Amino acid sequence: MLKVKKNNIFVKNGIIYSLYKPNSYTLYIMAHRNLHKEDFVPTDDGRYQIEYKKTEIGEGSNLTVEKRNEDGSYEVIQAMIRRLNDCIFISWSEPFEGRLIFEK
Repeated sequence: MLKVKKNNIFVKNGIIYSLYKPNSYTLYIMAHRNLHKEDFVPTDDGRYQIEYKKTEIGEGSNLTVEKRNEDGSYEVIQAMIRRLNDCIFISWSEPFEGRLIFEK
């Protein structure tokens, strides 16, 4: 049995999981990776990007990028997500603190 903390977040094999319950019939277990300002690198077009391997976060078909607000809450943003070979790139106009939510 998997024990879940009050905030619906738990860690298994080094991956942080969050529980989301979109309706009363379905319970999805989603994993997430924290995004840190210092992990973003500048690109030639003036944006900042972070790179992940498909082995880390999956194919990238169901990714959600959330930016952390100053009050600690999160908001979903429409970041540019590109795939090239075995890599997934997430781009934004500036580096930010946040998280990447994905199915594991």
